[in-house]
Amino acid sequence: MKHIVVADLKLEYRDIPATLEGRPPLLLLHEGLGCVAMWRDFPGRLAEATGCRVIVWSRAGYGGSQAYGEARTRRYMHREGEEALPALLAALQIERPVLIGHSDGGSIALIFAGSFPEVPRGIAVLAPHEFVEEVTLDGIRAARTAWETTDLPKKMARYHQNQTQQVFFDWNDTWLSPAFRDWNIESYLPKIRCPVLAIQGEDDEYATMRQIDLIAEQVPGTECLKLAHCGHTPQRDQEAAVLAALAAFVEKL
Repeated sequence: MKHIVVADLKLEYRDIPATLEGRPPLLLLHEGLGCVAMWRDFPGRLAEATGCRVIVWSRAGYGGSQAYGEARTRRYMHREGEEALPALLAALQIERPVLIGHSDGGSIALIFAGSFPEVPRGIAVLAPHEFVEEVTLDGIRAARTAWETTDLPKKMARYHQNQTQQVFFDWNDTWLSPAFRDWNIESYLPKIRCPVLAIQGEDDEYATMRQIDLIAEQVPGTECLKLAHCGHTPQRDQEAAVLAALAAFVEKL
């Protein structure tokens, strides 16, 4: 695993070189409990399917990346999209990437694309959130129960080194806090100028289809892919369909 220092924080990342010339770099943004390792072999398969350079990294506090020195706020995804992601792109000298974000990572990609509309070549979002739904909170409450009653802490510890408890409760406590109920990033959507691919499973335990339908309403030309027999992790539950959709999306770009 490689490391890079961004804004005084040591972050881990993986960089898979391109096999075809003229293809845009693809930057993967993980979910609220994710990291580089939790993408498993998906980045490699994505690189093979597209011929693109694929970069995936662990945000501050996740996986083997150094944590922020201060507590998380309800604007933690805004911070990632407006500050951390631009700094990472500058440090890696990446221009005009295609962002591929899952869950929280999808929301961060939307914030970035709305804040810097001239930068991304395109964005693909897998199970993103633009607002808080009751089904989302139900799923997060269920995750808390799983943390308390199953081996979830042990499983997460394989990926987040000594930061497992902080990773879980930063995510869980923030989403379940009363102050987060009115979290909303819809205002970023009309500012997006790049092509958008929005993917969601019909059995998503954390969201309804309203999440990607809203993107399609606010961003002209958005492609929506709604997958049957698929939960909140499309790249795992319907990997072949997701890879095919991403390859076609990149080919159009």
